Amino acid sequence: MDILTHEMIDQELCGRPLLIDNNYSKVEMKTTDRMAVDDIGLVHGGFIFGLADYSAMIAVNHPNVVLGAAEVKFLKPVKSGDVLVAEARVGEKEGKRKSVSVTVKNGDAEVFMGTFICFILDKHVLIN
Repeated sequence: MDILTHEMIDQELCGRPLLIDNNYSKVEMKTTDRMAVDDIGLVHGGFIFGLADYSAMIAVNHPNVVLGAAEVKFLKPVKSGDVLVAEARVGEKEGKRKSVSVTVKNGDAEVFMGTFICFILDKHVLIN
């Protein structure tokens, strides 16, 4: 399945798609020292959120999808060098509104979970 959204995203910072199917995606990201906030290697949560968000966007997979809201939980810390895998599944659909459940794992350990509320707009969000 072709990716129809977020075509210019930096996959080093937001993940590399492993699988895209109807209303589903699986995205992998290897964390790097550039993502760390200290000399011990703690990865900033924004990168984990970015991975989860990108996974949600390509699960919806529409050129005009945008994030409207998110409710998330950071469950465990992530260290530079960890390889994370996000899985996103579109659940409830109500018109242009899609609810997407996302989990992020480091191996077998779940490190992040969230619900992303996505909207499919009639045109690009930056076009009047």
